[in-house]
Amino acid sequence: MAINRYEKYWLIAVFTMLGAFAAALIVGVMVFGVRLPAPVARIDPRNIANTEFAKLGVRKLGGNRVDVYMVAKMWSFDAGAESGAPGAPPKIHIPAGSTVTFNIASLDVLHGFYIEGHTINIELVPGQVARQTARFNTKGTYKIICDQYCGAGHQVMYGDIVVE
Repeated sequence: MAINRYEKYWLIAVFTMLGAFAAALIVGVMVFGVRLPAPVARIDPRNIANTEFAKLGVRKLGGNRVDVYMVAKMWSFDAGAESGAPGAPPKIHIPAGSTVTFNIASLDVLHGFYIEGHTINIELVPGQVARQTARFNTKGTYKIICDQYCGAGHQVMYGDIVVE
């Protein structure tokens, strides 16, 4: 069975690309330590009052360390009473130069948590706690956006991080 010359070129190109992708994957895992995020913990979304998410908001830990506890629900982020009026998009105030650890859980459906201008982009799965840390050195306002379609009110699911 003879293979056409052009088919041979396409096969070589395809296998070369597959080899390059496999090499990039291996280098990413072995050299750079790239890992898939794992759930930090699990919670019962119907029993949020008996979890670490019973008190939402900003918790200052001392130094430049801050923890933020939030929940995502149809169609808003909730970061506690100090972050704004109930139902309004939250405004989270943190000092400049802070290292912020976000602890977020979804109460109902799949949501996203993306912060503009940072490397934070988390998929929020109901019943799982997601945790990620970022440093905020520059003063300004950074938008929080739900980047997973979560229903009819998805477009109003946003908030602000105000670095002062």
